[in-house]
Amino acid sequence: MTNRKFTLWRHARLATLAPPSGWGLIEDGALLTEGDRIAWLGPDAQLPVDLAGHEMQEHDLQGALLTPGLIDAHTHLVYGGDRAAEFELRLQGATYEEIARAGGGIRSTVAATRAASDEALFALAVPRARALMAEGVTTLEIKSGYGLDESTEARCLAVARRLGLELPLTVRTTSLGAHALPTEFAGRADDYIEAVCAWLPGQHAAGLVDAVDVFCDTIGFTLAQTRRVFDAARALGLPVKLHAEQLSNQEGAALAAQYQALSCDHLEHLSSAGIAAMRQTGTVAMLLPGAYYFLRETKLPPVAALREAGVPIAIATDHNPGSSPALSLLLMLNMACTLFRLTPEEAWRGVTLNAARALGLGDRGTLAVGQRADLAVWDAEHPREMAYRFGHNPCRRVVCSGIERLA
Repeated sequence: MTNRKFTLWRHARLATLAPPSGWGLIEDGALLTEGDRIAWLGPDAQLPVDLAGHEMQEHDLQGALLTPGLIDAHTHLVYGGDRAAEFELRLQGATYEEIARAGGGIRSTVAATRAASDEALFALAVPRARALMAEGVTTLEIKSGYGLDESTEARCLAVARRLGLELPLTVRTTSLGAHALPTEFAGRADDYIEAVCAWLPGQHAAGLVDAVDVFCDTIGFTLAQTRRVFDAARALGLPVKLHAEQLSNQEGAALAAQYQALSCDHLEHLSSAGIAAMRQTGTVAMLLPGAYYFLRETKLPPVAALREAGVPIAIATDHNPGSSPALSLLLMLNMACTLFRLTPEEAWRGVTLNAARALGLGDRGTLAVGQRADLAVWDAEHPREMAYRFGHNPCRRVVCSGIERLA
């Protein structure tokens, strides 16, 4: 018989979050991993008896809570500088759109990012990633969008890839060249979109990009321009997602659904037509309570309508320097419940199963046989405690791809 190597996590309360609903709690449970996969899980008393003779590493969790690792499926983690001064301006009455049109906003971060070296960008991004990891995040999406020229966009994507190579963390990269119009293309948005489309084949050939995103809004890009970027992504076989309906209703979600978008993100101004289109294609509604809170928005995303339509809802930090400088996915759980009225279970699915769907990943987000062994261990009795508390991190241990992460 071939000797096999297993790791056993036992005497834990398992929250499997197995679909279609419910916490999937298993009292005094055990979970067995082999390599980077879950090999078995169930009540501890029902552990398979055919493990004798195999190499086994055992961990007694003494009643701690064991859940899937968390997934932050919308971040802008790689950038230079900060925008604390703009925060002060907004408190004095300036709007996000006014600041952007005056040359601030994304463009100010672009200037700082272009001026930073690759090493500087990496050094700035590492502690941001580690802050998320400390709260149980095992998979992270990072968008570009602060370079807005071919070389800097590629550099930012390469830094994001490097984070995934050098940290015990899965990183998915999204090309967001169509984030804003750079100053050198002022008044020539169509020409800039043509340039963005021309960059994509090189990014794809270099292995730098997993998906393509566009900011479709009044201070972003039009539906026609968005379609051009999506067509370029489709030609390369790359999935798309969209910053949609954040500041106004441009019917971007309906367009994105035509391209089977993985997700549409923000969605405060989402229409019933957009909801219907997303429902038909299974596109995930990515809600970003940090940006809603930080920008002091008042129009809520249509959570009840999304729920009624059966559109999967995900939650993310949207970490970025201008509208959501948050580095706590646990805080987003609480905000999703208090601001958007999600249930704790919905919020948890938003940072596990549905977040995985928003990244096109079917191998994580739940505890089930065959799933990737991305796990988080918590000093808590029930997952709802993490949605209830804020400013508190009960994460005790994290396992990424079957290997326990060390502090």
